[in-house]
Amino acid sequence: MATSLHHLSDHDQQQVPDASNMCFGIVVSQWNQQVTGKLLEGAIQTLEKHGALPENIHVKTVPGSFELIYGAHQMLLHGGYDAVIVLGCVIRGETPHFDYICQGVTEGISRMNATSETPVIYGLLTTNDLQQALDRSGGKYGNKGDECAVVAIKMAKF
Repeated sequence: MATSLHHLSDHDQQQVPDASNMCFGIVVSQWNQQVTGKLLEGAIQTLEKHGALPENIHVKTVPGSFELIYGAHQMLLHGGYDAVIVLGCVIRGETPHFDYICQGVTEGISRMNATSETPVIYGLLTTNDLQQALDRSGGKYGNKGDECAVVAIKMAKF
């Protein structure tokens, strides 16, 4: 569903399981930090709102969005998490770099989901400009970090 038709932070609280006994890993990109920092804030707040203990939310940073794949893989190997969330933002530029990064991250996360016992939640914003990213990281369309946290809880319970 298009974000313009669905507010990213809206969810039925009754449909979200209790996360008090769950442990989450979050890998967040430092690139476009004004966006990814807001995604991270949203994810943590939503996890805690649904019962996750702060000491059971482990955050690691990576330099850019492509490195989210490695970061998530390391968390899967060493973490013992119920779910891992990746948060990043790629904004279209003047070169095909955007397409390669977005495709690579998508394929990497898909591969981990197909081969791991732990769900990896896709929180990569892929936008045409900075304003679209800001709108989806706490702006008029809500916060993708909130949505990813809800998805992580639901998938951990799956």
